[in-house]
Amino acid sequence: MLPAARLFDDLRARLDALGLPFRHLLVSDALTLLALMVGQVALPWWIASRGGARDLAVYSAATSAFAIVAMPLLSPLGDRLPKRRLIRTALAVHSLGAIAMAALASAGAYRLGPLIALGALPVLAAAVLQPAVGSFVTELVAPARLSPAISLQQTAQSSGRMIGPALGGIVLGAAGVAAALWLNAVLLALASLAARRLPHRDPPRQPRRAWAADLMVGMRANWRIPIERGWILINFLSWIFLFPTFTMLVPLKVQSLGLSGVWLGLCEASLSLGMLLGSLGGSTWLVRRCGRYATRVGAAVVQGLALALVGATHDPSWLVVGFAIAGLMSSAMLLVGLTHRMLARPLAYRARMMAGAVATTYVASTIGPALAGLALLHFGIATVYVAFGLVGALAALGLAFVPGFRAFMALDHVAVDDYYARVYPQAFPAPVAPSRSFSS
Repeated sequence: MLPAARLFDDLRARLDALGLPFRHLLVSDALTLLALMVGQVALPWWIASRGGARDLAVYSAATSAFAIVAMPLLSPLGDRLPKRRLIRTALAVHSLGAIAMAALASAGAYRLGPLIALGALPVLAAAVLQPAVGSFVTELVAPARLSPAISLQQTAQSSGRMIGPALGGIVLGAAGVAAALWLNAVLLALASLAARRLPHRDPPRQPRRAWAADLMVGMRANWRIPIERGWILINFLSWIFLFPTFTMLVPLKVQSLGLSGVWLGLCEASLSLGMLLGSLGGSTWLVRRCGRYATRVGAAVVQGLALALVGATHDPSWLVVGFAIAGLMSSAMLLVGLTHRMLARPLAYRARMMAGAVATTYVASTIGPALAGLALLHFGIATVYVAFGLVGALAALGLAFVPGFRAFMALDHVAVDDYYARVYPQAFPAPVAPSRSFSS
C-alpha cells in the first residue's frame, strides 16, 4: 500500500473510533479556519497597502481591545447554553461582518474607522466560538481519547490554515483584495451551514447565579490555582512580543523585502504546514522523545528563536522555513498543554476558565501591536522583528518556574481528569462532582 493511502486509512480509522459527532465538529472547524486564514491574508494586506504600519497597529490594538471586554463578558454563555447553538450563532455573526467588509473593499472605500467597527463583529463571534469549540471536544470524546482527538482537530485546523493563506494569496495576487475578502465571506457562510449538523448537548446543571457572579467564577478559579495562574502570566508576557511577529509585522517584513502578496500567503501557509506536520505525528514524536514538560517549555523557546530568524533574514526562502518551524513548535505546545489543561478543569467550568485565560492573551494582543508600532518609529522592521522574537523566547522560559508545573505535566490523561477540582477544591464556589457528558 502506498504511504499516502496508508496515511488516509489511518486517519479514517482514527476518525471512526472517535464517532460521527466529533467528525461534524472537525468539518465545521476546518471550514472556519480556512475562511479565517483567507481573511488574515487579505485584510492586513489591504490595511498595510493603504494605511501603512500605523493603521495596521491601530487596527490590531483596537480589535484586541474589543476582545479583552468581549471574551470574559460572554464566557458564561459557554457553560450555560448548548454549544451547538453558540457555534452556529457566532458563525452567522462572523459571516455578516465578512460580507460588509468585502462590500467596502469592492466599493474602494478604505476608512480605518469603519474597518475597526466591522472588526468588532468577528471579535464578538470569536469570544463565543473559541471557548465553545475548545470545550465541546471534551463532551464528545472520552478522556482517554482526548489526546488523539485534539491531534485530529489540529490536523483539520492546520489543513484550513495551510490551504487558506495559499488560496488567499493566489486570489489576492490574481484578482485583488475585494475578491479575497468575498471568498472569506463565502467560506464563513459555508462553515455556518456545516455547523447545523453538530450534535445537541445539554450543558451541565449548576446553581443559578447572577451574570456578574457567574462571570467571576472562571476568573477566580484561574487565579486561585497556582498552575493556572503562573501559566497565564507567562503566556501573557511572552505573547506581548510574539503576537506581532505572527500578525502585523509579517506583511511589513514581506513588503520591506519588495515581495508580493503571494509571499505573505506562503508565509501563512508554511506556518500552517508546520502545524499540520506536528498534528500528523511530529508533536507526538517530540513528546515521546523529550517528555511533556521538556516539549512544552522547549517548543516555546524554539518558536521564539524561529521568529527571530524570520526577522533577521533577507532571503524569502528562510521566511518560509522560519514560519514552518514556528508552526511545528506551536502544534507541540498545543498538544501537550491544551489537552492537560482542558481535562484538569471541571466540566461545568471549562468554557469560563478557558475564556478567562484567552482574555489575557487578548490583553497581550493589544499591548503587543502598540509596542511594536512604537518601536517601528525608532528602529527598522528587521531589528524590531528579531528583538520581539528573542524576548518572546526568553519570557517563555518562565514556565519552567511555575509551581507544580513539572509534576502536573507528568500525569497521564486519566490522572489529570478533574485534577483541579480534586487538588484545589477551594478554587470553586461549591464542591464539584465529576461528570462526563461525552459520547463515542
